[in-house]
Amino acid sequence: GAGAVGLAIAERLARTRSVLLVERHEGYGRETSSHNSGVVHAAIYYETGSLKHRLCWEGNPLIYEWAEAHNVPVRRCGKLIVALAEDERAGLDEVWGQATANGVRGIERLTGEQARALEPHVPTVEAIWSPSTGVVDPASLVRSYEGEARAHGALVVYRHAVTSVERIAGGFRLDLRDADGQSSSVTCAALVNSAGHGAPDLAAALGYPLDGGMHEGVEVPVLRQRANGGRYYDIVDPDVARMVSRPVYPLPEHQAGGLGLHLTVDTDGGAHLGPSTEWLPDGAPLDYRQVDEPEWHARFLEAGRRFLPGLRGDQIAPGQVGYRPKIQRPDQGLVDFLIWHDRGYVHLGGIESPGLTASLPIARVVDEALG
Repeated sequence: GAGAVGLAIAERLARTRSVLLVERHEGYGRETSSHNSGVVHAAIYYETGSLKHRLCWEGNPLIYEWAEAHNVPVRRCGKLIVALAEDERAGLDEVWGQATANGVRGIERLTGEQARALEPHVPTVEAIWSPSTGVVDPASLVRSYEGEARAHGALVVYRHAVTSVERIAGGFRLDLRDADGQSSSVTCAALVNSAGHGAPDLAAALGYPLDGGMHEGVEVPVLRQRANGGRYYDIVDPDVARMVSRPVYPLPEHQAGGLGLHLTVDTDGGAHLGPSTEWLPDGAPLDYRQVDEPEWHARFLEAGRRFLPGLRGDQIAPGQVGYRPKIQRPDQGLVDFLIWHDRGYVHLGGIESPGLTASLPIARVVDEALG
């Protein structure tokens, strides 16, 4: 898979190994990696000691260093997590406790007055300030990973789908089909499954039980994923977009599958609302198009007015749609990344946010797993 994580892994492994990266789309970062907020996270929300916590915390400064070295657009603008009403202060306390337990760099509590000095148009009652949070251009970041992977000798093959995979003596055999219907095969000593939404299908083809259990004497974790969709609406009035200069987050909605519908900015100065959290039925197609449905327009306008009370309906329009590959069930809270190694096979599951921020440390973990 040629998303941010797959290409970061390819770049890392190609320094010392012969690497082939197979991608079914026509180019890099066509799914989760290019349909997100582009936020460089600071490891605020995740369970202390989890992979999400440790790899996000490690990845935060690495993304800035990489971006500077490879001319990737990035803004270290900081982020506000805000209580917008008196009854939200207790929720802010909970976020603060997790953030301090996680050692988030430079985290501060701000009064409403202090927060409004940073974002005067947002009616904040109290806030948490995270100065190490920022925004990166995801497409440029993924392109830079691909360029460095190729520079190290990796062969990146697009428009090739894996039709079957099996274990053989000394490794694995994969059968491929290209966009013209031509078939080919390749053998490898190690197989890294960073296929995002397609990861469970590849695992199942190897015989692994997706709901966990024993396979060939090995205890297999839960590999099944569910897609959780996230719509965005863009603030299309440039004067309104310029009213905010950094991401502003509400209290998180872990049970719903996200961090709450937030207001964020990009490296080009645009402003966006989202993402929503919508659980898709199993097997539902991932449609990256969005039309302006009255119900969703009204919901985003209502959410946007909490941050910018004067926001009008004609100042927002449908933006991108993304899908989170989740191991988490709809009735669960936060679930950690899965990075699982079995005899030369490395499975990456549930690599949603903060996967972009954690992409370089994830590559390190995979490299170390393969030895």
